[in-house]
Amino acid sequence: MRGRFTGRVALVTGGASGIGAGVVERLLGEGGKVATLDVVEGGPEGALAFLGDVRRSEEIAAAVERIESELGPLDVLVCCAGITGDSLRTVDVSDEEWRRVLAINADGVFFSNRAVIPRMTARNYGRIVNVASIAGKEGNPMAAAYSASKAAVIALTKAIGKDLAGTNVLVNCIAPAVIETPLLEQMSEEHVRYMIEKIPMGRLGQVGEVAALVAWLASEECSFSTGATYDISGGRAVY
Repeated sequence: MRGRFTGRVALVTGGASGIGAGVVERLLGEGGKVATLDVVEGGPEGALAFLGDVRRSEEIAAAVERIESELGPLDVLVCCAGITGDSLRTVDVSDEEWRRVLAINADGVFFSNRAVIPRMTARNYGRIVNVASIAGKEGNPMAAAYSASKAAVIALTKAIGKDLAGTNVLVNCIAPAVIETPLLEQMSEEHVRYMIEKIPMGRLGQVGEVAALVAWLASEECSFSTGATYDISGGRAVY
């Protein structure tokens, strides 16, 4: 599939590590020009890296402006920035923890989508891929804030996809089960074990597997799907 993104410009939030970094490497390998937006430095070689917090809409807007001036018109947005939050029973989730998780996982996706939509619709081309989670479909115990935030991403994707259905800007999301990334370090061992036990294939997903699905959704090959949630959960969810 080399060359599938030749001439295309992409922004990947949370692109310094984990699924985001895997997506960046995939898009670069297929000929794309890629920028990342993350709160930490680093990331795959060859990407234009920006420091920024997705909780702050003005920082996203500034990054989009700089990307278009340095790389060209933005064709692809992949929203990977996110956190799991602390593994807590619902009654132990503080106001601050609830707001922190929702701000990064839900607000960040909304702000990022909103920032690129006018530019993409003006050019009548764009592909947006939001990273949700199986937790957004089913809800995970000890993860009320995370589950709620990912359900918000799924609903947001449906709404935006329908808003833009008359354009050539397509918006979809993916719902991974547990993937082997540094994000697992934020979860308790009990929480991770619970999630693996729920997967019929009996293993962790790999970043490369997720990146392959994202790359298709971000490409011109995806042409008749919008507002949809694509499962990548090893058989845990088949809807």
